[in-house]
Amino acid sequence: MTISPQGKPNQRYNINAVVHETGVNAATIRTWERRYGLPQPQRSAGRHRHYSQKDIDTLKWLLDRQAEGVSIRHAAESWHTLVAQGVDPLQDNYPAAIATEVAPPALAANPQLDELRQRWIDACLAFKREAAEGLLTEAFARFSPELVCTDLLQKAMGQIGQGWYVGAITIQQEHFASALAVRRLEGLVAATPQPVYAQRILVCCAPEEHHLFSTLLLTYLLLRKGWDVYYLGANVPATAMKQTISQIKPHLVILAAQRLYTAATLLDMAQLLGDEQLIVGYGGIVFNQMPALQQKIPGHFLGRTLGEALENVAQLLTVGPPEADLPRPVDTINPLAKPLAQYLARRTLIESHVWGSFVAEGEPTEDLTVVNRIIAEAVIAALKLGDIKFAGADFAYIEHLLISQRPTHQWLQRYVRTYHQATKIHLSDSATLIVDWLAQIVASAPNA
Repeated sequence: MTISPQGKPNQRYNINAVVHETGVNAATIRTWERRYGLPQPQRSAGRHRHYSQKDIDTLKWLLDRQAEGVSIRHAAESWHTLVAQGVDPLQDNYPAAIATEVAPPALAANPQLDELRQRWIDACLAFKREAAEGLLTEAFARFSPELVCTDLLQKAMGQIGQGWYVGAITIQQEHFASALAVRRLEGLVAATPQPVYAQRILVCCAPEEHHLFSTLLLTYLLLRKGWDVYYLGANVPATAMKQTISQIKPHLVILAAQRLYTAATLLDMAQLLGDEQLIVGYGGIVFNQMPALQQKIPGHFLGRTLGEALENVAQLLTVGPPEADLPRPVDTINPLAKPLAQYLARRTLIESHVWGSFVAEGEPTEDLTVVNRIIAEAVIAALKLGDIKFAGADFAYIEHLLISQRPTHQWLQRYVRTYHQATKIHLSDSATLIVDWLAQIVASAPNA
């Protein structure tokens, strides 16, 4: 651990100075003093606490042990044990065996938890709410909350999502399981104790992003680490965001997006927050699937996994951004602004053309509204993000994009060809990149 070099042995500090130096809030400092006997400030005649440099370094020592995975109770016990043995804990030569808390066996892979996860999935797919809730209660009674959240809930939702993707699970089953998982996480978030650290984190989904499970899970794990987290939920609009920032005064804002379209809305939000000189972290599955998107966002990518995100949040708040990871300057001039503006102006004409062609030729039209919206969102997002290729490079990607509608291969071929023809008619030279992109999609379709 590092002892602050500027402190003087006889100098005394008030609580505000200690909070500023350590990042631990005043209520937590007083709680630790009352429960664990650390720190040990002197009292003035008026019973006001006066802290020494040693008290500040003691708090930093406790924080270092927490960062190593030791609970505050075990860290304080280690401190008192070392002092009783005549060892100064601040000299970096304390016995590791005393200071390090052994991880509980539940943190290792456990077949019993795997079985509980599968039983929970089965209960959700059968819409057995009481059974599913009971299995979660059992899991939390037997294993650590972090392990249940990551190895049961997160993995289960991944399995269910994959089952829906291949058509083995209905969207109703997926929504039912998601609702149960979110409700349990919300209860856990509400029950977390007061934060340890003074720095504030604001967490929210990008505008029009409605997938909140991962963001809520990250919020809970950050709270468990002792961070002061303000969670705003799904689909947080940019409107009044500056006012919200001025009220909360966060040290870090975390944004999440799972889809290409919401990666573009996240870009808008990140630019707005950058204007406020805030540290912005972001993540989501779309940034894992398309790493090139990470170069478009003026912020810090938090990583591909929750574990990486937790580490990077701690890095950003305690050490600061690594020099190599500083966000690029915000480019306020979008090179694709003209084709984007023209597409937005003529989108309705293009979609009306497609409708008219399908009606005239007797093609099914019940999915057209949703499919038109999904294709338009992909084009708009790709143009906002500065590269039409983000909307997909081939026909197979378009099929993937429209998986929620599960159109037949033949119907989708017909749709893409018709949409391409409509753009040729209604878009002029400044938007030829959209026409050319669709031509490439048509050409890549099997049996085109």
